[in-house]
Amino acid sequence: MRESENELRPRIRAGDRDAFAELYEKHSGAVYRHALWLTADWATAEDVMSETFLTAWRAREHLEPEGGALTPWLLGIATHKAENARRGLRRRLAFLGRQRQPPVVADFAGEVAGRVDDARRLQAVQGALDRLRRHEREVLTLCVWSGLDYQQTADALGIPVGTVRSRLSRARARLARLADEKTPSRTEPGTRHGEMTGEAALAALPMREETT
Repeated sequence: MRESENELRPRIRAGDRDAFAELYEKHSGAVYRHALWLTADWATAEDVMSETFLTAWRAREHLEPEGGALTPWLLGIATHKAENARRGLRRRLAFLGRQRQPPVVADFAGEVAGRVDDARRLQAVQGALDRLRRHEREVLTLCVWSGLDYQQTADALGIPVGTVRSRLSRARARLARLADEKTPSRTEPGTRHGEMTGEAALAALPMREETT
């Protein structure tokens, strides 16, 4: 039977590997998804996830002995790791984009096509995130995609709740302006008529409202 996260805290602080393994089992998926939204690269997201838990283990003694969910702690670490990775990743992607692509093997065409579609969506998200300031990008991903509330996001980033609210408001306003941008009259290759492209695609994603 799993313990509550408040019960896990003192065990993790004490270096209990079983408790940390339980933490990993419970939160590794959320950390990976958060890193993927921020980096738009599967391999980099896996690296960020690994680095996040390694850092959490090394910093376990600084974990507060009492508190609620441990998600904000982990996603706060992951946010900083992902932001550091983004800079190097953009340089690598720019280099790879200039290289000739190898021919696709027919037997794997369906699988590759699916990966390409996923990659296109991630790149559309990345394009929109690149239009945001770093602090706006952080609160957007934590509040909207990772599902943290304002207080949890504030805890993750070490900032006041009011700052979270204002940054999220600015991020949403900026994305709303992107959504209002007119779709080009000549659609991009492989794009259906009327389908939003690039940055505008992100603004169409549902955003969780919070009234409390």
